[in-house]
Amino acid sequence: YLTDPAKKDYLLLTDENTQLRFAGDFTGWAADYKLFASHQEAQFKKTKITRISPEAIIGVPFLISAGANNDIYAAITEADLSDYAGMYLAKGEEEGINTLVTKLSPLVTGKGRVRIRPGTFSPWRVVMVGDSPGRLIESEIVCNLSDPCEIEDTSWIRPGISAWDHWWSADVKMDTKTIKQYIKLAADMGWEYMIIDWHWYGPPFMPGEDYKANPDADITRVTPEVDMPEVLGYAGKNKVRLILWLQWEHADKQMDEAFALYEKWGIAGVKIDFMARDDQDMVNFYEKVVKKAAENKLMMDFHGAYKPTGLRRTYPNLITREGVLGNEYNKWSDLVTPEHNCTLPFTRMLAGPMDYTPGAFINRTAEKFENAIPAQVMTTRCHQLAMFVVFDSPLVVACDHPDQYYNKKGIDFLKVVPTTWDDTKVLSGEVGEHIVVARKNADGWYIGAMNNSLPRKIEVIPEFLGEGEYRLHFFKDGPDANSHAEDTREGEIIIMKTDTIQIEMASGGGYAAYLLPVN
Repeated sequence: YLTDPAKKDYLLLTDENTQLRFAGDFTGWAADYKLFASHQEAQFKKTKITRISPEAIIGVPFLISAGANNDIYAAITEADLSDYAGMYLAKGEEEGINTLVTKLSPLVTGKGRVRIRPGTFSPWRVVMVGDSPGRLIESEIVCNLSDPCEIEDTSWIRPGISAWDHWWSADVKMDTKTIKQYIKLAADMGWEYMIIDWHWYGPPFMPGEDYKANPDADITRVTPEVDMPEVLGYAGKNKVRLILWLQWEHADKQMDEAFALYEKWGIAGVKIDFMARDDQDMVNFYEKVVKKAAENKLMMDFHGAYKPTGLRRTYPNLITREGVLGNEYNKWSDLVTPEHNCTLPFTRMLAGPMDYTPGAFINRTAEKFENAIPAQVMTTRCHQLAMFVVFDSPLVVACDHPDQYYNKKGIDFLKVVPTTWDDTKVLSGEVGEHIVVARKNADGWYIGAMNNSLPRKIEVIPEFLGEGEYRLHFFKDGPDANSHAEDTREGEIIIMKTDTIQIEMASGGGYAAYLLPVN
């Protein structure tokens, strides 16, 4: 029992020992982040409960297959995380051979985990259960367990697709001409947004200090290389709104002044980065900055972030977040495999939206893939298109350079695909193997299918459709996609809900389609 510097009494929670006891040594998919301080960017690797060590720091959601015939799946996560520490899992040392226990992210002071004050509530400990892994994707339990919306007028919160700046295609290139090139891409595609990433207000980090925040940075001042009035005018003329990147400590220091200025400029939102923690103080920062952003009608995209826990229900201006090993890792690693992509929907995505940054159009087979500038991916073009349907994110950031999009096969799908959904049906899926998802927006249905490294054929019957005929416009892997991953074929047929859709995918392949009623 302690007293904090503000003379307010609190209890110091030193640990939490919630136990999860399983009936057997089940298979699970675990992301071991190694440290509590991380960006939560890792592969979810297939393992057994008994192979998880007491020293592990396993992130949630943690998916297990518990049925003898693969007919029971359970995912462990948390919801309504507020004024508390983020949860992890590890093997129990004494509680039983098939038992996991919770671990809480420690306070940065090194003393304890959570300051318990009057009115403190612990988060929900959630176990999602379904007869297939796809059923879990259809669940809204994390949001439903979180507090209701605190924003009276949400009309200014608008989902959409965003162009990104030059970072994906090469190193940072921060100048007016380059920014306008990406704004034009967004306008030509009919996308709503364009993100201006780091260095727009000068160097955000100290040189040679391993991402230590630059103490002299000022997020109300623009680097001389960028003419912000010209950029804002050009964006407004083209009906594209801008999102600005911020290092989190700079945002914490200047949010009152800066957010009011951004609203005056007409900025749509901010992308706050490099938190890499989910201790109690950082959890409280998330809520503080989201509230302040809402006061100034700014949407929020967290990067360097922990997994979602339902805060977007309370503050829907929190439109997406990272906390995922996404496309950016193709620049420096070989971790973003087709198997990884086909695991994410059943693991990380169960917690909520993820800003994976899909849409890479320099597609290579696994044998031909290499870390390069501009960046490549080891999947087919259609695999990347399918991500816009399979991966949930109300704000989707398309990663590639304008030159990779213009006049390229598949680009027309990115002109029509929405980013929010009225209904979701998982038509087929196995963890790390493949997934087929259908999502509804207004009168249209959209299908995304993604495959691991083994070519396969799947048949689905669109029983979710209404009566009558639908025009199915599809993008599929071409006959040479197993050797040339950019080979994409486009076509259109008329179908009904009783017909069969044939989906044939190459290695690392995919399929994307949209269906609209025939009037």
